[in-house]
Amino acid sequence: MKKRKLGSLEVSALGLGCMGMSAFYGSTDEREAIATIQRALELGIDFLDTAQLYGPKTNEELVGRAIKGHRDNYVIATKFARRIDQAKPGDMSTVGPLDGSAEHVRSSIDGSLERLGTDHVDLYYQHRVDPKVPIEETVGAMAELVEQGKVRHLGLSEAAPETIRRAHAVHPITAVQTEYSLWTRDPEAEVLPTCRELGIGFVPYSPLGRGFLSGRFKSPEELDEGDFRRYGPRFTGKNLEANLRLASKVAEIAGEKGITPAQLALSWVLAQGDDLVPIPGTKRRRYLEENAAAVDVELTDEDLARIDAELPPVAGERYDEAGMASVNR
Repeated sequence: MKKRKLGSLEVSALGLGCMGMSAFYGSTDEREAIATIQRALELGIDFLDTAQLYGPKTNEELVGRAIKGHRDNYVIATKFARRIDQAKPGDMSTVGPLDGSAEHVRSSIDGSLERLGTDHVDLYYQHRVDPKVPIEETVGAMAELVEQGKVRHLGLSEAAPETIRRAHAVHPITAVQTEYSLWTRDPEAEVLPTCRELGIGFVPYSPLGRGFLSGRFKSPEELDEGDFRRYGPRFTGKNLEANLRLASKVAEIAGEKGITPAQLALSWVLAQGDDLVPIPGTKRRRYLEENAAAVDVELTDEDLARIDAELPPVAGERYDEAGMASVNR
């Protein structure tokens, strides 16, 4: 597995998003999930992404069980944002509001460290920016965690360019995580250029369009009842019809190259620069192995130009109205 750098943090060129192993994507299988995390290391994928919100709490616990005895072989990224003091595992309705206060930053890390079974986190993100708290206060408290040795590097998720600049002025930001893929290219306008100007790494999440670009489902009815994608704006109604044409074009180009649609989608993200480390999520080893092979796919300039020219535009927003209000701020 090739390596890349997010700022000064070296990680595998491809990471593993662990969210779906515990939350939001329907049924789960802990034994297979743990086997997937351990298989990732065998493939050279050492960069794991989790968050206290996933579950809530249960995903960090699962990752902790999976890495036990081999913690130092992994680069662990986790996130804080909403209050989970009273949250019950598996019940998102018990999760509290966003809280970017210094007090919440300090209390959140201790819970994550306990659940992960480690004394430090390699990369600690603010999962969503709290508009009620100055980013300087939040990142100032996060910087204290670096001084204490509880955190090695700091990150932001779904932050706007000006927020990134203000945060970086308080303490170096190592990575910014934002959705980015063949059907979510808006970071190219401002967020990605800002990161490059400041020397900040970029971590695309959902690089497979939440699995849609891989061709693994064509209708929300194919998804488990508890899968939040069943109600996503891009997966329903006329948006779905339009986006099926986009996925079909991805599959067509991939077939001509003798690779899978997922490998084409991932190799496209990887081709956007060595400062990008996508974190496709999966809860099964067979998809992990398929994704890992994308690192060795070489797209020519002609391939990239054809993708730009032939892929139809995406239809629909990434999230519902409430979800969209929490990003890019």
